[in-house]
Amino acid sequence: MKIAIPVADGRLCAHFGHCQQFALIEVNPETKEVAPAEYLTPPPHEPGVLPAWLAQQGATIILAGGMGMRAQQMFVQNGIRVIVGVQNDDPPEKLVEHLVAESLQIGDNLCDH
Repeated sequence: MKIAIPVADGRLCAHFGHCQQFALIEVNPETKEVAPAEYLTPPPHEPGVLPAWLAQQGATIILAGGMGMRAQQMFVQNGIRVIVGVQNDDPPEKLVEHLVAESLQIGDNLCDH
């Protein structure tokens, strides 16, 4: 399992389309071991580009504070599970540890479009 997290200044960026980089973190589903994050600079944000690009990187889940419904549908069409409403300010590896431990804090989708 490979989790994508939009980041700005090393922390979760509230809206995936405005991030500086994506942290890609692999997790062994059997041992729950979380690998160190790999940081990649995304291509320019245009509709449909990021879901396809992250799918090419092997992402299977994206964590985001906010994301519009159209973008969510594009991620799902690319085989990526979407988790929105993440409001925790922990570093990406810590967010993934919370996800694996089923203790990730999820609130409302922070996107209004």
